Amino acid sequence: MTGFVAPPRAETMKRLMRGYARVAPFARDMAYTVADRLEERAADAGDAAFILFEEQRISFAEMNARANRVAHAAMAAGLKRGDTVALLMLNRPEYPMIWLGLAKAGIITALINTTATGPVLTHAFKQVEAKALIVGSELTQLVEGLAPADLPELVFEQSETGADRSANGWRDLDAAMAEAPDSDPDRALRDGITMADPLYLIFTSGTTGLPKAAKMSHMRFLNAGEMMAGLLEFGAEDTFYCVLPLYHGAGGMVVPSVSLATGRPFVLRRKFSRSGFWEDVRRHHITSFYYIGEVVRYLLATPPSPDDRDHPLRAMTGAGLKPDVWAAFTERFGIRDVYEGLGSTEANYGITNVDNRIGSVGRLPFPEATNIRFLKYDVAAGEHVRNEDGSYVLAAPHEVGELVAEVLGGTGVGGFFEGYTSAPATEAKLLRDLFKPGDCWFRSGDLVRFDEEDYVFFVDRAGDTFRWKSENVSTAEVETVLAGFPGPSVVNAYGVLVPGTEGRAGMVALTYPEGVEFDPEAFYAFATGHLAHYAVPLFVRLTETADMTSTFKLRKVEVQREGYGPAFVHGDPLFVADPAGRTYVPLTPEALDRLGIPPFEGPSHAG
Repeated sequence: MTGFVAPPRAETMKRLMRGYARVAPFARDMAYTVADRLEERAADAGDAAFILFEEQRISFAEMNARANRVAHAAMAAGLKRGDTVALLMLNRPEYPMIWLGLAKAGIITALINTTATGPVLTHAFKQVEAKALIVGSELTQLVEGLAPADLPELVFEQSETGADRSANGWRDLDAAMAEAPDSDPDRALRDGITMADPLYLIFTSGTTGLPKAAKMSHMRFLNAGEMMAGLLEFGAEDTFYCVLPLYHGAGGMVVPSVSLATGRPFVLRRKFSRSGFWEDVRRHHITSFYYIGEVVRYLLATPPSPDDRDHPLRAMTGAGLKPDVWAAFTERFGIRDVYEGLGSTEANYGITNVDNRIGSVGRLPFPEATNIRFLKYDVAAGEHVRNEDGSYVLAAPHEVGELVAEVLGGTGVGGFFEGYTSAPATEAKLLRDLFKPGDCWFRSGDLVRFDEEDYVFFVDRAGDTFRWKSENVSTAEVETVLAGFPGPSVVNAYGVLVPGTEGRAGMVALTYPEGVEFDPEAFYAFATGHLAHYAVPLFVRLTETADMTSTFKLRKVEVQREGYGPAFVHGDPLFVADPAGRTYVPLTPEALDRLGIPPFEGPSHAG
């Protein structure tokens, strides 16, 4: 990168140690939980603000008291330590209040994606064996149509307005809390629960809407806050900003954990607002926020203003920030530090860029001392490069490799892989006997490159997965689902680059038998009815024949490179999704313009 001079490795390590030093005392067998952390903050920073939400100011002491009522109400309803309770609610203070309260009684919360509906919700409840559901009144329509047999045994409704909405026969959480004491539950309820035990469950991205539930321990939650507070050098004048969904690890874990670590508040937004972002930053003196790439791109798309640099925001942390957007955003708004990182909900590693190296997800100043390695990857073949004896090859600088991280034993934070509620899903993420007998490594699915200075750069998702709208989309799952649509003999799903957007948009190449025609309206209805919204293909290509390898594996690299440009697809008909019309329409310049999709820039820009 022009103008960037890598600092000495020791300097990068010194910056990283601001975070590492704070988590060094943590141990997996330590009898300490997030509930204990909340009670500590209620004692030593009780009057300080914990959450600022619209016109509400909720202190640590107030949150502790409300969480206590949740705990007592849950136990009064018959819920007990080790049970799982599903939580379905939009961003508001009651969200952390509920899982914090349940944690005080040793109850695990399953954070449900608020876009889930129908069979997706049923799957989620059953996968985590939920004994109860707490649903916000704003989302009751998502569960009202489910059969009683598809719901957990107990259903509580929590009303933001306090209105009585008991027509469904569900229990009223507000009424139950009103009858419960606000005193701390007996600490003995959590005896034996350690930092390694689950605090809550977070669902990973699910292409078909049937995602996996990842275990998130008390240690992982506390580690996230202490690390980030140290890296950001969070002090007495700092305030964090949360514009991301609380059911996801980015917004729901890192941001509140920093507040609980530091006794400083975070500002909670019901949902991201481009027009309200800077107003909130100035009003609440916000100094840091957690982003995904799309949020930053949306903010950059606003018209320039004379007061673009008139704000207290000094730092931002997140993932998925493209280099051009990064450079333009920090220059225009005068942001001092960007902490871009790479990880995932369930990952047993983390990389964070502490040197402001534009485009990099972080540096491993002493890589041999980490649990991270990079397995050389053949992108065209979609597989790892192997030696003649079948052993894996490590990537060299500037070569593409898949990031893997060793699963480590012991009691420390490093290398701790908690897995999923599903044992087969957990095992599928692991490589065993990779470098020596008995070793075990977590497969990230992320393809990266690194340079001579050991700065790491994200390249793409490995194999048959791509990232779109900050979610991972499995092409294999898309193909499996769409194979159920009558007509095509072959469905080939892949991701294509769209100028000015993050990740890749979904595209499918459909091959039809002679005499069978593509029905765009029926295909749209099927795709949207069976896939998660971010996995529905944006583009469709009709091909006369499917390009396969000698082992009948669909080739994706070439069609991926050719994208959705009419000049590059050899005359194949192209279609683009038209959500308003609930169909696919022929792809023309006029259609792309109407739908706000930029034209494809050609294969030279696709890789």
